[in-house]
Amino acid sequence: MATPSALAADERVVLVGSLQDELGCEEHWDPTCEATELTTTDGSLYTGDFTVPAGSYELKVALGGGWDENYGAGGVLDGPNIPLVLEADARLRFTFDDATNVISFAPLDLPGDTTRADRAYALDSLREPLTRERFYFVMADRFANGDPGNDTGGLTGGPLETGFDPTHRGFYHGGDLKGLTERLDYIEDLGTTAIWLTPSFKNKPVQGGPGQESAGYHGYWVTDFTQIDPHLGTNEDMEALVDAAHERGMKVFFDIITNHTADVIDYREGPENGYRYISKETEPYRDAAGNEFDDRDYIGKPFPLMDPETSFPYTPFYPSPEDATVRVPEWLNDITMYHNRGDSVWAGESNTYGDFIGLDDLFTERPEVVEGMGEIYKAWVEFGIDGFRVDTVKHVNMEFWQQFVPDILGEADRVGNDDFFAFGEVYDGNPSYLSQFTTEGTLQATIDFGFQAKGVDFAKGADASDIADFFALDDWYTDPDSNAYQLPTFLGNHDMGRVAMFLQNADQDEAEHLARVKLANSLMFLTRGNPVTYYGDEQGFIGTGGDQLARQDMFASEVEIFNAEDVLGGPSGSMDRYDTSHGLYRHLADLAELREEHPALADGIQVTRYAADGPGLFVTSRYDHRAGVEYLVAINNSESAATATVDTWNKNEQFKPVHGTRSKAKSGKDQKVSLTVPALSASVWRSSSKTDRPAAGPEVSMTLEAGATVGGRAEITAEIPVNTPVDATFLYRPVGTGDWRVIGTDDHAPFRVFHDVRGLPKGSVLEYRVVAKDRQDRIDASGSWAVVGTPAPSGGSGNDPVEPPDAVSVPGTHNSEMGCTGPAPNNGDWEPGCELAQLALDDEDKIWKRTWTDIPAGQYGYKAAIDGTWDENYGLNAQPGGENILYETDGSGVSFYYDHATHWVTSDAEGPILTAPGSFQSELGCSGDWLADCMRPWLQDPDGDGTYTFTTSLIPAGTWEVKVAHGLSWDVNYGQGGVLDGANYEFTVPRDGATTTLTYDPETHVLTITSR
Repeated sequence: MATPSALAADERVVLVGSLQDELGCEEHWDPTCEATELTTTDGSLYTGDFTVPAGSYELKVALGGGWDENYGAGGVLDGPNIPLVLEADARLRFTFDDATNVISFAPLDLPGDTTRADRAYALDSLREPLTRERFYFVMADRFANGDPGNDTGGLTGGPLETGFDPTHRGFYHGGDLKGLTERLDYIEDLGTTAIWLTPSFKNKPVQGGPGQESAGYHGYWVTDFTQIDPHLGTNEDMEALVDAAHERGMKVFFDIITNHTADVIDYREGPENGYRYISKETEPYRDAAGNEFDDRDYIGKPFPLMDPETSFPYTPFYPSPEDATVRVPEWLNDITMYHNRGDSVWAGESNTYGDFIGLDDLFTERPEVVEGMGEIYKAWVEFGIDGFRVDTVKHVNMEFWQQFVPDILGEADRVGNDDFFAFGEVYDGNPSYLSQFTTEGTLQATIDFGFQAKGVDFAKGADASDIADFFALDDWYTDPDSNAYQLPTFLGNHDMGRVAMFLQNADQDEAEHLARVKLANSLMFLTRGNPVTYYGDEQGFIGTGGDQLARQDMFASEVEIFNAEDVLGGPSGSMDRYDTSHGLYRHLADLAELREEHPALADGIQVTRYAADGPGLFVTSRYDHRAGVEYLVAINNSESAATATVDTWNKNEQFKPVHGTRSKAKSGKDQKVSLTVPALSASVWRSSSKTDRPAAGPEVSMTLEAGATVGGRAEITAEIPVNTPVDATFLYRPVGTGDWRVIGTDDHAPFRVFHDVRGLPKGSVLEYRVVAKDRQDRIDASGSWAVVGTPAPSGGSGNDPVEPPDAVSVPGTHNSEMGCTGPAPNNGDWEPGCELAQLALDDEDKIWKRTWTDIPAGQYGYKAAIDGTWDENYGLNAQPGGENILYETDGSGVSFYYDHATHWVTSDAEGPILTAPGSFQSELGCSGDWLADCMRPWLQDPDGDGTYTFTTSLIPAGTWEVKVAHGLSWDVNYGQGGVLDGANYEFTVPRDGATTTLTYDPETHVLTITSR
C-alpha cells in the first residue's frame, strides 16, 4: 500500500466509530461529525480529549470528511477497526500521527510517583505454610509387610485372581500399612516431615490382556474410593498410621485420582478399531434423542440426558454384571459419567477426553463428576489426611480444578486443617505450562518436573548456567496465593526411574557415582521448594528403568531382576534394606537437619549470584528475613575445585561455615566475597550480622512501555537497582476503576510477574503499578498502562540465520507406523533417534521437512526433537518441552515442517502451510520471486492464537508486492481485501533494515502489512 501524501493544513481528521454517539455525535461511524474532530497545533499530531463511558467500542480515523481515506489498526489504509473496552468511565486522549497514520489513545489522570495509597500494597513475598516440608514418597506394597494375612487382599485363587505374586515385579508383594507404621522411626530419622503414599484405595486386583496382566499394587486402578485396598489393610489401619505419624510430627499425604478409574468399561466397536481415539469433530456427543451437542456448552450446568446406546462414538458396556456394580460410590457405575472416546494419543483434545491406556476416563466436564469427586475427597480430608498429590492433572479440564480445589480447601478450613496442601502432577518440564495449573487452575503447587530434569543434568556435569536459567523462570508461578517456593522438587520417581539410574555412567567408578547422587540431593535440599525423597533412594537403589523397574522392595525381595541389580553403596541380593548407617541415608538426614536448623535454606529468598558457563559453581544467596541474615550456598558440579567471586548484601562481613566446609569467607568494601568449593560438593556460609541497610530506600521503575500491547500471559517487569533484599508487588486495574488487583509479589531480580489477560476482551485498557519495599519498610512506586491485544510477533524465519542442528526428528505415536521399532510399552513410538523419523533440511529455505505416505488414517501425537535425543525438544506453540501436538490424517500422506529459528513444528494435516510469496523473495534467499513453495516467507502461528505472521528486516527500502498462498502452491491464493485470486498487495519499506511484519487472518483471508 502506498503512503498517502501529508495532510493539507485544513484537512479534517475525525475520530469515527461505535463510540461517537456517546461523545456528542448523532450517530455512529460519522466522518463528518464535528464533536469528535481531532485538532492540531503543529500540523503533525492531531488530538482530542474525551470522557468515554464504560462499554465496548470499535474506532478508527477518517480524513477529509469522508471514507476515501481512513486508517485503522497499525496505521493501515482501510485497515481493521481498533477495539476499545472500558470497564468504567474513563478520560482518554486520542492521537493521530500524520507521519505514520497511526491512531492511538491514552488514559489521562493516571497516578504518578509514590502516593500514600501505595503503602497498603507494599506486600511481603508470599510464604504459605508448606514451603518447609521434606517428603518421603513411598509405595506401601513395596516398603514393609506388617501383616502377611492380607497379602492376597482377602481373595482366593492364584496371582491372576488375587494379584499377589512376590516373585513378579508387576504384582502385589505384601507390603502394607501396618508394615509402614512399624517402620515410622526409620522414616522420621531420615528427617521426613511428610509421608506421601501412592494411592491406597481399593483397586481392581488384576487387569491387562492375556500374557500382559499385572496387578494394581501401585494404586492407580481404583474401583472403590471410600475403602483402603485390602492388600494394604483397612481404613482402621490407615487411621492408625495417620495418628502415629502425627504423634511424631509428620504429615500424611494421599496420592489421589480424579481423571479415571480402573479399566472396567469395554467398547463394542473397540477391538475392531483398536480402541483408537475418536474426536468430537468426527463424532460429536449426542443426547438420548440423538441430537448433537457440545459438552463445553454445559460446563457448570446440567447436561442433556445421555444414552450409552446413542450418545458416544463407541458403544460402552459392562462385560459382566459384577463389573456394572464394582465401583464405589454408586454414581461411578453410571456409564454416561465417562468420556467413552477411546485411548488418548497424548495430544490435543484427547489429552483430556481420551482413556489413559484403557483406564476409564471420567467425564470431568459434567457437574455430577465434579461434585461427586469433591464429596469423595472431602470425606478423606475429614478423615485427617493432611494433603493431596493429585494424579494426571493435565488430563483433566481446567474448569474441574477451578471448582474442585476450592471445595477441598474449604473443607480443610471447616475441619480446622489450615495447612492442608494440594499439589498436582503435570508431567511436563516447562514452567510456563506447569504454572497454569497453579495460577489459572488454583492448585497450590505442581510437582516440579523442570527441576527434576535440570537437577539431574546439573549433577551429570551440565553447564551451571543451565540451572540458573531454570530458576530464573520461577516468576511464572507468582500469583496472589502461590509461588515457586511451594513446589515439591524431586530427582526420580515411580514412573520415570531413580536418580541413581539417571546418574549412572559406565566411565565412572562407584565413588564418583555416589558423589554425583549426593550432589543432586544437595542441590535439591539447598534450593527453593519442598524436596521429595523417593523411597529406596536412601538405600542406594538404582534400578534399570521406569515404571515396574523402579519399584523395588525394601524388604527381602523374591524378584530375580531386583536381586540381580547393583545397589549404590551396598551389596546386591535379597535382604531387608533399612540401614540407617548407609551413606546416602546419612547424607539425606544431614541435609534435612541442616534445612531444619536454618529455615532460610528452605524458603528464604533465593537470588542467583553466580553460575559458570560450563561445569563449575552455582552460587545463590538465601535470605532469612526473620533474622535478617544472608546465607551463601555454593554448589560445584565440576570434577575439580572451583572458585568464584560473588556479590553479597554485606560489606566487610564475616561469613561463617555451616555446611561442607570449615573455611570462613569475608566480603570486602565492594560487598564481594570469594568462595572455593571442592569437586562435586556443596558448601554453605552464614553472615555473622544482619544485612547492610542502604542509605536510601528502593527506587523502582516499571519497564512496561506506556500503551504497550499485552496478550496471553503478559510479562510485566520492573527495575530496582539497589543491592538489598526487596519485595516488589505488581498490581493492575481496568482504567477508570478504583481498586487495584494484586497480580503477585516478587522478591528477586528479574522483578516480574506474568499477568494472564486471556480472559479479557481485546481492547481492554489496563493500568499497571509496582510497589517496592525494602527491609526497612521504605517504599517506592511506579506505573504504566497497556491495552489487551495481540503483541507484535517475534517473527518467522526471515531474519538472521541460525546455526542448524545436526538432526531433527518427529517422535510420536506415529513412529511405529513409520517403521521404527523398540521395546514395550512404546513399541517403537516416541523414538527421537529413529532414522525413519528424521526430517531433512531444505538447502534453499532452511526449513526441515519430510513427507510420509504410509501413515494409516487416525489421530496421532508428536513433537520435534533435536539431534536424536529428548534433551532439546519442542511441542505445542513452539514451547521447549511443550505439550504434544495433535494431528489427524485420512491416510493419504502427511508432510512435516520445522523451523529452527522459531522452533515451530507443524504438518499439513493440521492445516495448509501458508507462505507470503512476492516480489521480494529473492532478497530473503529464495531462488526467485513469486515462489509459493519457497518457505523463506513462511507465515507461522507459534502461539496458537489463529493469526499467522512473518517478520523480517531483510527486505530493502522500496515498494513491493505480495500475496498469500495456501499449501505451497498457487492453487489457492488470496490478494487485496482477502479476495480469492485477488490483486497483489502493495507495501512500502521506508528504509533498509526496517522491520516488516505480515499478519494473516485465515478466517477473513486479509493480510495486514506494517513496515517501520
